[in-house]
Amino acid sequence: MASMVIQLLGFFLGLLGSLGTVVAAVMPHWRRSVSVGSSALTDTAYMKGLWMECVWHSTGVYLCEIHRSVLDLPRDLQSARALMVLSVLSSVLAATVSAAGMKCTSCVRGSSAKTALVVGGGACFVTSGFLCLVTASWTTSDVVREFSVQPLPGSVRYELGQAVYLGYVSAALSISGGVVLCLICGRPRKHLPFRHKAHNARHQTHIALPLVPTNYPAPVIDMGNHPPSGFKLNDYV
Repeated sequence: MASMVIQLLGFFLGLLGSLGTVVAAVMPHWRRSVSVGSSALTDTAYMKGLWMECVWHSTGVYLCEIHRSVLDLPRDLQSARALMVLSVLSSVLAATVSAAGMKCTSCVRGSSAKTALVVGGGACFVTSGFLCLVTASWTTSDVVREFSVQPLPGSVRYELGQAVYLGYVSAALSISGGVVLCLICGRPRKHLPFRHKAHNARHQTHIALPLVPTNYPAPVIDMGNHPPSGFKLNDYV
């Protein structure tokens, strides 16, 4: 019962991480600009994501434009896209495989493959979290490096957006859930040899031993049929 509860805990941690990874990959808030404008009425904010760029005006206008050509994108953005797509695919595979191997599900019940499925799902959760962590760290490094450079007049400076922080949290949840699933199902059960020995001992007690005949015929002594001996007891008294 305790192992089932820990399995559910690891599964839901990985599932939350997977949902966060999907949301972070879709959000356009990977980079957001510092407020640009001379007053609060003319403030404009620029946001860059993996799939689109958005502009927000203080008047309430919110415009987004999707990146139409992949070849026109910089190399770092193309790499971040590929890593996040792999992370999302790994998380979906992890959720499917680990759900099939959970003790509370009826899939492949009674088979030794259940443990292997849970361990495989946990490994996929860890892989998904690691890919998301690499993407968030890479974006953080680029933003910090570009922000520290002396800006040109009229240029826009970007800082970290909400999607990067969500990526860190999602990566931590996915890795934690995957590690829990791998540890709870990958540890050896030390009590199995003792149970095996006890079963063998009980089995050996039921082995039929060879029957040894115990009913021997009693010897019959017939005093009247023996021939008289050649001496008498009175001769020696």
